[in-house]
Amino acid sequence: MVKKGISHAPEGRKIFANLTVRENLELGAYLRKDKTSIKADMERVFGLFPRLKERINQNAGTLSGGEQQMLAIGRALMSAPRLLLLDEPSLGLAPILVRAIFEVLREINAKGVTILLVEQNANQALHLAHRGYVLETGNVTLSDSSKNLLANEEVKKAYLGG
Repeated sequence: MVKKGISHAPEGRKIFANLTVRENLELGAYLRKDKTSIKADMERVFGLFPRLKERINQNAGTLSGGEQQMLAIGRALMSAPRLLLLDEPSLGLAPILVRAIFEVLREINAKGVTILLVEQNANQALHLAHRGYVLETGNVTLSDSSKNLLANEEVKKAYLGG
């Protein structure tokens, strides 16, 4: 998958807790050979998540939940993906961190990376996405542009709290 330009930040983060932030990010680039571009991409990750640069030599298992989520996304970005798969990136995070993560995702997408997002926070997800799909018991029951889904009365009632 990684060779084909697909990267994944799984639910629950799944970082390597006994490795440092730097080592986790380096593992994200394990198939890449160009040290100059790897270093540049690591700096880009630090630009998106400055907190990670502050913690570069810290064991990942000692990071907060939000920092671990940043690291999981950063590690996925280190493979220079064209498609980024994200599974519940806001799970267990404080609202201020959720907003920060979604702002970064917006920036990543604006730079040309396609994002496939699975997210229970439907409001945040639909404000980020171009298109949305409603799943019920594993089946797609509704799909439309995000704008239309945000305006859909059934979606508002069932998923957006209104």
